[in-house]
Amino acid sequence: MSTDDRARRPSKVGDVLASVIERAGLTERMAQASVIPEWGALVGSQIAAVTEPVSLQRDGTLVVAVKSHGWMTELSLLEPELLRTLNADSARPPIARLRLVLRR
Repeated sequence: MSTDDRARRPSKVGDVLASVIERAGLTERMAQASVIPEWGALVGSQIAAVTEPVSLQRDGTLVVAVKSHGWMTELSLLEPELLRTLNADSARPPIARLRLVLRR
């Protein structure tokens, strides 16, 4: 098979996406955003029942919707502990802070 034949072979979609993500500089942000689907397992069922991670900002701030003002107060006091838990995986870029917003 010549070099030209290999260059014309179709690429796997996953390989193309990985390449595009890497070239766009999004690999680290995607790794960081993996806390969103893992939220319940990371923070526990009690906190997960009254919260929902909604977005990750460029500066590493995780925006979390919270069920009530009382829980917002409680979670603001727990923020250092929650960040330690969220950032325990050293392979993932750290979450810098939490921004708690009232769930509507």
